[in-house]
Amino acid sequence: MSAMLTLPAADLAALARDLLAAAGAPADKASLVAEALVDADIEGLGSHGLMLLPMYLDRIGAGSVAPAAEGRIVSDTGAQIVLDAENGLGHVTAARAAALAADRARTHGLAAVAVRNAFHFGAAGRFARSMAETGCVGIVMANTRPLMPAPGGAERVVGNNPVAIAVPGPAAPIVLDLALSAGAMGKIRLAESRGEAIEPGWATDAAGLPTTDPAAAIAGMLLPAGGAKGFGLAVMVDLLTGGLASGAIGEAVRPLYGDLSRPYGSANLFLAIDIAGFRPVADFAAAAGAFADRIRASRTAPGADPVRMPGDRASEAHRSFSGDCRLAAATRASLLAAAGRLGVTVPASLTG
Repeated sequence: MSAMLTLPAADLAALARDLLAAAGAPADKASLVAEALVDADIEGLGSHGLMLLPMYLDRIGAGSVAPAAEGRIVSDTGAQIVLDAENGLGHVTAARAAALAADRARTHGLAAVAVRNAFHFGAAGRFARSMAETGCVGIVMANTRPLMPAPGGAERVVGNNPVAIAVPGPAAPIVLDLALSAGAMGKIRLAESRGEAIEPGWATDAAGLPTTDPAAAIAGMLLPAGGAKGFGLAVMVDLLTGGLASGAIGEAVRPLYGDLSRPYGSANLFLAIDIAGFRPVADFAAAAGAFADRIRASRTAPGADPVRMPGDRASEAHRSFSGDCRLAAATRASLLAAAGRLGVTVPASLTG
């Protein structure tokens, strides 16, 4: 089992920024991606954190990610935009798409930005939240390479396509962020890096037999959350993202950890609904907050933890943030190896 380390978040962000810059990312883009990765680790979402950075760097080196790209608008009707991400860093093009959607929603009441040729953008909730912070309902979805079988099937046919929805709250947005598999592939890769087993019911091996071995799960298939319901939602996300963007659908999306010289080719959709066109944003936020408080105050089953709302765990992580975050020793080792290859100086706090 890989040990967990407690390391200064600011130094981790600086190292991530410098690694991306050394690989060719402009300073603003390197900082944006580094901040997003470290935020995921602070929130305990290691599957979307710095664990991914060595793969990002390898893809830049192999030519499948363009570190300076920010996306090109190829169609614009006002409320409907198609953005070709041009294989740019996913966090960069996603931030641009979310900002475009929120800005156009203020003019048109609602807006949609469909994105093709996109790279992995980490946690979808980050971008849904950014739209909610402007007074919109923010909805984000993306497709991945096929990872899940159809009910009764024995081959991967659809991705575990993440969906995030965020709405304004009285203090901070309320954010739902989930993948449509019982367990996300990133969490399975994280478990493999830590030498840990995965939860029963998350995956099968290549023969279709249930497994708790992360390596067998990576070679096998993920199981959809909620059975046929999760599978059906994943199918529709593929059609809404790749279909509207004229981008990849299904197996046209490539494996993140496959041939690193071939673009990932994901498709995304960003929807923004301007709440002010329906009612005052403050009224909506107050109603959302009252509903959330009622849910948190609801009775618990014997022995159960207190009830949480979607996004509460991440919000609490930021409220209690001490300046340090936990990182797998294997991830630190990968970052230090990348620094050696790229000639990047490592902060002393990360080398001990």
